[in-house]
Amino acid sequence: MTSTPSRAIRFPLSRAEAVLVLITLIWGGTFLLVQQAMSVSGPMFFVGLRFAAAACIVALFSLRHLRGLTLFELRAGTFIGTAIMLGYGLQTIGLQSIPSSQSAFITALYVPFVPLLQWLFMGKRPGLLPSIGIMLAFTGLMLLSGPNGASLDFSPGEIATLISTVAIAAEIILISSFAGRVDVRRVTVVQLAITALLAFTMVLPTGETLPEFSWLLLASALGLGAASAAIQVAMNWAQKSVSPTRATLIYAGEPVWAGIFGRIAGERLPGLALLGGALIVAAVIISEWKPKGRATKADRPALADQATDGL
Repeated sequence: MTSTPSRAIRFPLSRAEAVLVLITLIWGGTFLLVQQAMSVSGPMFFVGLRFAAAACIVALFSLRHLRGLTLFELRAGTFIGTAIMLGYGLQTIGLQSIPSSQSAFITALYVPFVPLLQWLFMGKRPGLLPSIGIMLAFTGLMLLSGPNGASLDFSPGEIATLISTVAIAAEIILISSFAGRVDVRRVTVVQLAITALLAFTMVLPTGETLPEFSWLLLASALGLGAASAAIQVAMNWAQKSVSPTRATLIYAGEPVWAGIFGRIAGERLPGLALLGGALIVAAVIISEWKPKGRATKADRPALADQATDGL
C-alpha cells in the first residue's frame, strides 16, 4: 500500500526573500541615524552625500566588474537612480510643509500602486492571496501613520509626496524589470551615482545652505552610505527572483522595524500602530500561504532566462 504525498503548504521564505527581510530591517534602523544627521545638514545635501558614499563603497568592491559597463546597464541605472531620487527628494520636500503622519499616510500608497502599475503597463495581474496581502499591508501602514495622517487637502507638500509615492513604486518595478539582464554591481554603482548627482543638483533650488564640516555628518554619511550600498545591491540581486508585488509586501515591514528600533530608543507606539504592524506581518504571511506548485507567473517570475550574478 503506497501513501499519497500530501500537498504541503509553503511557509519558509526563499533565500532572496530572507535577504529582502534583512535589508528591510536595516532600512528601518536607519531612521534614527537620519534624524541625527538632519541636525547638522540640509536634507538634499545629505541625501547626495549619503548616496555618493554608497556609490564609492560599491565601486571600490566592483572595480574589476566596472570595466564591462554596457550602454543598457547605464540606461537601467539612470532610470532606477532617477526614480530613487524622485522618491527621496519629493518626499523630503513634502516634509518641509506637511507633518510626518501625513507623509507616512500618503507614502503608504506605494503598496497598492506597485501591482496597479504592473497591471496597467505590463498586464501582470496579482493573484488573490497577494491582493489580500496588499490590502492588509496598506491598512496596516495607514494605522501606523496615525489618525492625523488621513486629513488631506492636496496642498503642494501633499502633491509632492504623492508623486514621490509613484516614484517609489516605479523604482521597485524598474529593479525587477532590469534584474537578470544586468550586472548587479555595475548597475548599482550607476543608480547610486545618479541619485547622488541629482540630489546635489537639488540643493540650490530648494534653498539649502551648505553645512559646515562635522564628524557627525561624516560618520552619518559613511554609515548610512554603507547601509544604502548594501540595501541597493541586495534589492537588485534579490528581485531577480522575487516579484515586485511580493517585494513590496516585504518592504512594507520597514516602518514596523523602525517602530521597534524607536521603541528600543524610548519612543512609545500607540495601540493602533501596534495593530498596523501586526497587519503588515500578517500580509506577508498570507501572500505566501499557498500550496506548492500553485504560484502564478505574476507572483513568481521565471528564472530560466535570467543571469546568475551573485552578490
